[in-house]
Amino acid sequence: MSESTETGSSGGPTSQGRTQGLLFGEELPDLDASVGYRGPTACRAAGITYRQLDYWARTGLVEPTVRPASGSGTHRLYSFRDILVLKVVKRLLDTGVSLQQIRSAVLHLRERGVEDLAQITLMSDGASVYECTSADEVIDLVQGGQGVFGIAVGRVWREVEGTLASLPTERVEADGTTSDDELAARRQARTAG
Repeated sequence: MSESTETGSSGGPTSQGRTQGLLFGEELPDLDASVGYRGPTACRAAGITYRQLDYWARTGLVEPTVRPASGSGTHRLYSFRDILVLKVVKRLLDTGVSLQQIRSAVLHLRERGVEDLAQITLMSDGASVYECTSADEVIDLVQGGQGVFGIAVGRVWREVEGTLASLPTERVEADGTTSDDELAARRQARTAG
């Protein structure tokens, strides 16, 4: 397929008819780059274990972009986009795609802007991953016998957004310090008083 970009890996069945509007053309909100999520929150939103999160960060598969760990006692902070990629990686693993193929797909996703991520569907035949940016590309891939399963990144975006809405955040100030979320502020007030 001429306009699809082979990336290396994909997963998770989707219903093309139900998600097409979400896949191709829906506007998604702007993200605040100063807001981050601690590891346990990222794990909960992505559906992974802390051990997986730690391993993927240490091996460079998905590293936190808001604040990396910098020694003992510091907390990694993951951006919304990082958690989105974590959830896509989890879906790929769940479908049996190899870690090498996933690394290739994640490398490709890192090169894309957040706005672009919401507009793509990753399709796979189990050996390769293809990026589709239109309904016609998805249909061509499936009709050609290449696409077996797909991940609508826009749909995953909405799932992560819904999960994170009720979870604590931290804001990184311009000077690099963090202001804890409301829940942490209440805990501090309770401890101090």
